[in-house]
Amino acid sequence: MKLAFSTLGVPGLPLTDVLGLATAHGYHGVELRAHPEEPVHPGLSADERAAVAAEFKASGVELLGLAGYARVAAPGDDEPVLAEVRGLLELARDLGAPYIRVFPGGAAGQSAEEADAVAARRLGTAAEYAADLGVGILLETHDSHRTGADAMRVLGLVGHLRVGALWDVMHTWLGGEQPVESYAALSPHLGYVQVKDIASAEDTTPLALGAGVLPLTEVVDVLSRHGWDGWLCWEYEKRWYESAAPLPGLLTAGREHLNRLLTDAA
Repeated sequence: MKLAFSTLGVPGLPLTDVLGLATAHGYHGVELRAHPEEPVHPGLSADERAAVAAEFKASGVELLGLAGYARVAAPGDDEPVLAEVRGLLELARDLGAPYIRVFPGGAAGQSAEEADAVAARRLGTAAEYAADLGVGILLETHDSHRTGADAMRVLGLVGHLRVGALWDVMHTWLGGEQPVESYAALSPHLGYVQVKDIASAEDTTPLALGAGVLPLTEVVDVLSRHGWDGWLCWEYEKRWYESAAPLPGLLTAGREHLNRLLTDAA
């Protein structure tokens, strides 16, 4: 498995510095938070996009994906959501990213069936555009659809090779799902896996990998046992928790922890 980290852990950091961190601390790739707060977002010009792609190529660091914020199950008209997804897909194509991330984003007033149907309809429409651009759309286990079983209800309705899953191990755990159950649900559609650690279900402040309660050993074990050889991406949510320790000082220990888990699982 290859290792990456998300720029959610280094909010606003210039791309040159992000790539320097990846190289210095032994990470193979980076997931970019594609938000207007960040250096890389859908508002970039063609020249700016070309410069970003060139910088990645020169660094040798891979661009794993773009973490967008489109909420595909949210109530309302389809077109604003689809426009947001198309913008992310076009940016991914221009930068050479294989994936974009979207959220479910179902609302409290929706039934599960309605949220599933809305998400599947929009993802099915976006899938055709994604296929033309050569980019995949990954539905993250998050918010209204936090378990693998939840996500699979939507993905089963979509049934398109360009639409898959992003396994956020915190949300499946918070949803009461065991790693073996999450993998069984998501494996036919799994793009990559976001790892992290927290103190408890009540305190989700990000911690160094291995310092919390999330079942990272079990996650790596089940992935290894099934011969999965994709990406583990450390999503350290510094942007949402200003009091959390700075990510750069944790990166080497985090890589070493994941490598130990991988070695033990092998």
